Amino acid sequence: MRENRVKRTIAEGGTALGTMVFEFATPGIGRIVAEAGAEFVVYDMEHTGWSIETIRGLIATTRAANTVPMVRVPATQYHLLSGPLDVGALGLMVPMVETAEQAALIARSAKYPPEGVRGCAFGIAHDDYSGGDVMAKMVSANAEGLLIAQIETVKGLQNVEAIAATPGIDVLWIGHFDLTASMGIPAQFEHPAYLAAVARVLAACDAHGKTAGIMAGDVATGQGLLKQGFRIMAYSGDLWILGQAMRAGLDALRAS
Repeated sequence: MRENRVKRTIAEGGTALGTMVFEFATPGIGRIVAEAGAEFVVYDMEHTGWSIETIRGLIATTRAANTVPMVRVPATQYHLLSGPLDVGALGLMVPMVETAEQAALIARSAKYPPEGVRGCAFGIAHDDYSGGDVMAKMVSANAEGLLIAQIETVKGLQNVEAIAATPGIDVLWIGHFDLTASMGIPAQFEHPAYLAAVARVLAACDAHGKTAGIMAGDVATGQGLLKQGFRIMAYSGDLWILGQAMRAGLDALRAS
């Protein structure tokens, strides 16, 4: 199975930077983000309406580039987790994780026996249509798959320590818009209650050997978050990066 360089990096105490893709389901997008220096790309299925067929094509072209393809699934259901893995995703991001039981279900669904209950199929996309030792592939897949639990509700925050303690979960990722909305302070990212929530997630990660993750919409915000202790970060998303760059360029031309 393929080595997951992002998982290795964060396990060794390093930092991994990537981006998310919501809009441009093009054959070249994986190579574009790889050439820009993204170590990973998360393709979103929660808010885009993309089907597994779309994800299959995106991952196939991304695996040909020098970056790690991951998928944010819509919900915690077995078929939504196993499908992206079988078409080649090296990691899953799962939204609205609220309990240790849910986190354990995610880990069981994403891992082969004896660690989990993932259905077995080999010589297909996830193992590059190759032959070889099936047991070795199962062990490797379990070791290389990156599992990200999103903490983005009050209930998830209340149970964050137990979620962080769940075997198989690698990253706790703050969904900052959803979390502030759930707290009744939507998009108030300087609110004391939100800042306390961030500190609690970071502390839970430190206590249980997990990595804290988040998305940053701009460089200055991202720099501050890295200093706080986040070690896996998505720099914005495709549609916002394009819009901001285009607006900046057009405004500059008009001003001249």
